Order: sequence, then structure tokens, then C-alpha cells
Amino acid sequence: MQSRPVLPVLAVATTLVFWASAFVAIRHLADDFSAGPLTLARIGVAAVALTFLALRHGLPRPSRRQWVSIVVIGILWFSIYHLALNQGEVWVDAGTAAMLLQVSPVLVAVLAVSFLGERFTAPLVIGLLVAFAGVALIGLSGNGDSDVDSGKMLLGALLCVVSAVTYSVSLVLQKPLLTDLSAVHVTWLACIVGSLTCLPFAPSLVAEAADAPVSSVLWLVYLGVFPTAVAFTTYAYALRHMTASSLGITTYLVPPLTIVMALVFLGETPPPVAYVGGVLALVGVAIARRSPAQRTAAAAATEPAPA
Repeated sequence: MQSRPVLPVLAVATTLVFWASAFVAIRHLADDFSAGPLTLARIGVAAVALTFLALRHGLPRPSRRQWVSIVVIGILWFSIYHLALNQGEVWVDAGTAAMLLQVSPVLVAVLAVSFLGERFTAPLVIGLLVAFAGVALIGLSGNGDSDVDSGKMLLGALLCVVSAVTYSVSLVLQKPLLTDLSAVHVTWLACIVGSLTCLPFAPSLVAEAADAPVSSVLWLVYLGVFPTAVAFTTYAYALRHMTASSLGITTYLVPPLTIVMALVFLGETPPPVAYVGGVLALVGVAIARRSPAQRTAAAAATEPAPA
């Protein structure tokens, strides 16, 4: 009975680790692949990887209304989101990009209240504020050395915010789909839509892949299989079992993870105050995930049983 909630938690943990690694991989690949070809390769690899798993579950049969949502998600989340993020990370470092995307839990919570009938709870609001303070502290700590001029850095930051908006809208659109469709099918179909919209970048992808070192091509495959095919599917699975607002706020864990990975793989060293922000983000997520129902159950467990 107690093992059932473990799977969504593991799904969230898997997603966050792979998504954090994606910021680092995108930053690393910026020297070899431009934004469009990188997006097509990532989503295309994910679509192929998911095909075998999706077909094992049978062919999905979305309704016409569900198809509309899937197409919109494919365009927004699997195309525009990645195009904006890939280009944005040309001009801002991985940790800063991850931090900027953390405006999305605020947008998700507002959209979920407006369109999914969810409500703001006290733990959610308090956790949101604490976690956002941590993320803001990371941002104010600076983003390391950079040769990029301030104008391009601002444009890169704005592109990351565009990614946050498209992610937020897509998450809210995806929630109702998961009532009738599996997480694998929704992710697979959205990947296919995203790949189709990015097909104009195919000639550039072929040319850039031919010039790229083998290590970068392997990183590209990793990006498509794990942070995309696996992580987007596990995130959709978690969304099926959690509210959109509660799940959205867990992404506050991504910046601290990204900072550590960027330090290890890219040599980007944030100032010490950024780590304080990471701790605040963790505390905020813990508060937000503690629902009123959990507190009531915990209180009931400590009360003596009636005689």
C-alpha cells in the first residue's frame, strides 16, 4: 500500500537529474551545433527511441480534441521551447539558464488554478516564495566569466523566459490528456509533432554532424534518449499522479543540480552565495510538497486512538 507513491517520486527524481544534465549538454554542444539542428536531432532521436516502447503499448487513439492539445504541445514544448533554450544557452551559462526557467512554477500554478481547477494551498504558496527566493539568490550571485556582450546576454535570458512560458502552457495542456492516454504515448506523439516542425533544419543538421567530433554526436544521442525520451516520459507519468502546480515547483531542484554538473563538466564555478540559494530552493520544494492532507494524516498518527 505504501509503495504506490514511490513511483511518482522516483519519476520526478529521474526527470530532474536528466533535465539538469541537459542544460550542461546543450551548453557543451553549442560550439558544434546551432539551435535549429540541435533541436531536430534531440527530438528526432527521442521520437525514434520512444517508438519501440510506445508500440508495445498498442497504437494510441486520441480524440480530435486530444490531437489538438498534442499538436500544440509538440509545437510549443518540443519545438519552440528547445529552439529558444538552445539559442539562449549560446549567450548565457547553464546555471543561469536553469535559474531563468524557474519562473515556470509560478506560471504553472496560476494556469492550473485558472484551467485545471486546482487551488493555492498555504504550503504551496510558502514553498513557492522560499524556493523562488533561493533561485533569485542564485541569479543575483552572477553567472561567471563571459565574453558575451550585455545585449546578447539579455537576449539569451529573454529566450530562456520564452522557454519557461511554453513549458508552463504545455504542462497544463498535458495534464488532462493523461487521464485517457499513457505518458509514453503522449510524449511520443508530441515528439513526432516537434520533429516534423523542425524538419527544415535537416540539411544544416547533416552538415554540422559531419563536421562535429564523435564525442559531440554521442552527447547528442544522450540528449535525445535520456533528458528527452526518458525524462519527458517520466515527467508525464508523475504529472498523471500529482497536481500540475505541485509537480511544477519540483523543478526548483534543477538549478542546484545544474550548477554542480556545470562545475564538473564545464568548469563553470558559481560564487559561494549560489550554494545558499540552492539550499533555499531545496527547502522551498520540501515545504511545497507537504500538502494539508499530509499534515492532517501526520497529526492523526500522533493522536491516541479512541477507546
